[in-house]
Amino acid sequence: MWQAEHVAARLRAAHPDLEVEVLAMSTRGDEILDTPLALVGGKGLFTHELERAMLEGRADLAVHSLKDMPATLPEGMTLAAVLERADPHDAFVSNQYESLESLPDGARVGTSSLRRQSQLKHYRPHLTFEPLRGNVNTRLARLDAGELDAIILAAAGLMRLGYDRRVAQLIPAETCLPAIGQGVLGVECLSGANEVIELLQVLEHRETRVCIEAERSVNRRLGGDCHAPIAAFAQLDGHNLHIRARVASPDGSRMLVVNEVGPAYDPVASGEQVAGMLLAQGAADLLAAWVPT
Repeated sequence: MWQAEHVAARLRAAHPDLEVEVLAMSTRGDEILDTPLALVGGKGLFTHELERAMLEGRADLAVHSLKDMPATLPEGMTLAAVLERADPHDAFVSNQYESLESLPDGARVGTSSLRRQSQLKHYRPHLTFEPLRGNVNTRLARLDAGELDAIILAAAGLMRLGYDRRVAQLIPAETCLPAIGQGVLGVECLSGANEVIELLQVLEHRETRVCIEAERSVNRRLGGDCHAPIAAFAQLDGHNLHIRARVASPDGSRMLVVNEVGPAYDPVASGEQVAGMLLAQGAADLLAAWVPT
């Protein structure tokens, strides 16, 4: 709701005569909290109901956390605008410990992200990882109840909700590379809705678009979905695009890493090149090990 209200406020400010209504909806991804996403349909659970509302004419656009959007959109849908990226890091949150490094072996860490689990297991193999679903308040409540020693959340989500002080540590990308699109809000609409697309251009942030097109290209080339702990993070530097990407084994014992610089004018090709380098290292076999059970 914060995201939807934020986009609505931006649109009202840019188009004073425009009437903007927020249609609150609950998706299956929000409702199914006791089962890993990999077992019940993946990231599409956060988008299907919203896309249906647009197809049925009940809504003109949908606002998403880009990291929750599938790499390939359904036919007839387009990512009409991406907003400027907020902090992309993962946040370490704990009431007892100041950092990931200070956790004792065996400490209970809450996260349902396979990407986070695999990278953090690689870094701290003796931690215990437990599933953690629900909204931010639900997750913080489990930590505060003493069920977990720490939890890992997206820093951007905490900061947007005013929970900056709960962040004990911003985990460096060298330790845990962010999710594809992390920290970015994306606005989806029907690909033929030209008037809506035109209104949304005031939200578009070119530099962020270049970066997320490269990141999402990595995911598409690898055939990634929510089963796969694929991390990719791109940063624009003038005419160059620095892309870091990782694929890890379920237990974190094996980590494939690519750091590459490509031309910013063709981010999709740059992302595909990085994915190809991961495949050359054996990424396909590693991703096959992530079939959910």
